[in-house]
Amino acid sequence: MSEKIVVWHNPRCSKSRNGIKYLEEKGIEYEVRRYLDEPPSVEELKDLLKKLGMKPRELMRTKEKIYRELGLKDVEDDEKLIEAMVEHPRLIERPIVIKRDRAVVARPETKIDELLD
Repeated sequence: MSEKIVVWHNPRCSKSRNGIKYLEEKGIEYEVRRYLDEPPSVEELKDLLKKLGMKPRELMRTKEKIYRELGLKDVEDDEKLIEAMVEHPRLIERPIVIKRDRAVVARPETKIDELLD
């Protein structure tokens, strides 16, 4: 029996749509979480970072206007970066594909293969 796959998805993002298309082409069932509409909690984001094996800044979209407006480039405190992503989920890189205790940022979408076993 296959494990549930969850995709943190932004339908306006072509990379995110490509990730969904990739899963569909492989016939893999998944659940979508529109994280802009349903932002993660601090605890969810910490759990996700652990699954990704990433530091908060590595998961951030540093070219977003809000990143510059909030002055996040100079913030060293991981807790503050996590709080900024919770408050402004546009800062979170996408798409994120999660399976059990592992996750990948599916850029390119073939990174999803790392979760398939």
